[in-house]
Amino acid sequence: MTYNETLQFLYAQLPMFQRVGAAGFKNGLEGIQRLAEALGHPEQRFRSVHVAGTNGKGSSSHLLAAVLQSAGYRTGLYTSPHLRDFTERIRLNGQELAPEYLVAWVARWRGFIEQHQPSFFEMCVALCFDYFAAEQVDVAVIEVGLGGRLDSTNIITPLVSLITNISYDHQAILGDTLPLIAGEKAGIIKPGVPAVVSQTQTEVADVFTDVAARQHAPLTFADARYQVELLRDNPVGARQHVRIHRDGQLWLDEVELGLVGDYQRLNLPGVLATVEQLRAQGFDITDEHLRTGLREVQRLTGLRGRWQIIGQAPLTVCDTGHNEAGIRLVLQQLARVPRKRLHVVLGMVADKDLGKVLRLLPTEATYYFCAASIPRALPAADLAAQAETHGLRGPVCGSVAGALAEARRQAAPEDVIFVGGSTFVVAEVPDLYQPLTAADE
Repeated sequence: MTYNETLQFLYAQLPMFQRVGAAGFKNGLEGIQRLAEALGHPEQRFRSVHVAGTNGKGSSSHLLAAVLQSAGYRTGLYTSPHLRDFTERIRLNGQELAPEYLVAWVARWRGFIEQHQPSFFEMCVALCFDYFAAEQVDVAVIEVGLGGRLDSTNIITPLVSLITNISYDHQAILGDTLPLIAGEKAGIIKPGVPAVVSQTQTEVADVFTDVAARQHAPLTFADARYQVELLRDNPVGARQHVRIHRDGQLWLDEVELGLVGDYQRLNLPGVLATVEQLRAQGFDITDEHLRTGLREVQRLTGLRGRWQIIGQAPLTVCDTGHNEAGIRLVLQQLARVPRKRLHVVLGMVADKDLGKVLRLLPTEATYYFCAASIPRALPAADLAAQAETHGLRGPVCGSVAGALAEARRQAAPEDVIFVGGSTFVVAEVPDLYQPLTAADE
């Protein structure tokens, strides 16, 4: 099979949660354990860091990988879902998995896949672990797909477990209260393995304390040790400059963070505390390695879609934030951007609690309703109808590209266009993969 034929085979054989929702989800570890056994347990042949959370786990994973790469370690990175191409999920020192590797791997294991019918995600995780073991990575940063306790990635025993923000998302699967959701995320905490929680959230802090105590796992609430201060407010810049305090004392001044967005300052304490745990376990990561990784994260890892500026005059920004907490942080950032009028290209998936997000959005903006090209997407007309009940109005445009083109036709140079509401909307932004400019660097 060719690369495209291989992908079509996988999509046809293995329903994918990100595309079709609950029909593509398997809740349990039996399938991945069966695959891992067939592969000779590759998850036991490399060191790892495990990252879970509702918001921030992708950015935190990329930041950690960038720091480890800067320190000279052969670093694997597994994240999901991909934005544009499947191979983005699996990276080695920032380089995507070669398409021919996927083709050869699937050809080798096709019979097993057809016989046992793992989920698409189980297949991805098995491929990733097999690849990292074969490539003899020094360390791999592994992002949880959904939840934690029963997520397919949870067969690893990492060096450190990092848990970022906890908020409402996937309630039908993870539970409808924050403590229940936190309990699922806390399932990545392993016996005796240090655990880091990025943010102290009073509603769920006891969940992590209790699980860590039962597992005899040293626990760090990172924001109690590290504080991140914004030095200069430039909400439309390619980088932000921060000052980092540790235990109340100035530690690092004038640190450049290569990911823009207020929420990155909430992620950073967890990243720093995780690096501290790795240093304690013998990793040679200097402060200069740390600075380089934080500054060059996009170049080193290829991360896209986090408060990414894709156009000027009018300023055009996209962000993958898609649940209540994520959208709230994005809107805080948008509120500080100078503009005359705001235009929002908006699309969402059908299995989200839309009301919680729609009621947050500004009624004075002009909306351009769209739908990503996946079965799980909410039709643009349905989204427009629900949005109107919250005072949000604008044309129904259908495709993401069409909606963005219409917003650009209507916007004046001094306006701002925002594109978001769903990871899959951002994935279809035509300018997402434009090369970094000199200004970005």
